[in-house]
Order: sequence, then C-alpha cells, then structure tokens
Amino acid sequence: MMGKLGKILYLNPHQIEYIETEASTTIVMLSGKRLVVQEDYDTVFERIVEYRRRIGGFKNEE
Repeated sequence: MMGKLGKILYLNPHQIEYIETEASTTIVMLSGKRLVVQEDYDTVFERIVEYRRRIGGFKNEE
C-alpha cells in the first residue's frame, strides 16, 4: 500500500480490523492504529485476496 505521505506500507492483512472509505481509504488495525492509504477499497481488497491465495490462506476456509 502507498501511505498518504508517499511512503510504501507493508501490512499484515490478518491484523486489519476494518476499512473505512469515507473521504479517503483508512485501514484500521486490530491495535487501533489508523493508516490512510492512496489506494481505493477495491484495490486494497484485491491485494488482500491475492496475498491469501499466494500463501494458501483459503485452503482451510473452503
């Protein structure tokens, strides 16, 4: 993800509590930390799904 200040952020998607999409896309982590990113919700969602496919995260969820 690209942070609001132009820094690249690598997030553990398993630590995301929820995503807000009001004026900007804000990822709220389980720790309570809030990260405003440049990507829209659909891009964030697709990256999470792709990551979980790559690590085999869906095998025990089917």
